[in-house]
Amino acid sequence: MISRKIIISNSAGIHCRPASKIMQKALEFSDCKLILKSAKGDTDLSSILGLLSLGLEKGDEIVISVSGANEDKACSELSVLLALDFDFPPRF
Repeated sequence: MISRKIIISNSAGIHCRPASKIMQKALEFSDCKLILKSAKGDTDLSSILGLLSLGLEKGDEIVISVSGANEDKACSELSVLLALDFDFPPRF
């Protein structure tokens, strides 16, 4: 099992668009168990409703834990997405 600490940097937090991209990536690693933990709760990263229900905001600290056959790759790729600023540049 691999764990990594990440700070949410998206200015609008994890809303529908980033959650959808994160979930799509998580589904590529169906052979792995993917858990996100935060002060707001825990969820399986392959659940878009679980991810959205946490209400993650910019600056929130999370930990993802990955176990399975491709855990290194899964942890690396999901970490990049979770730390990405999806809303840059801001849209008006």
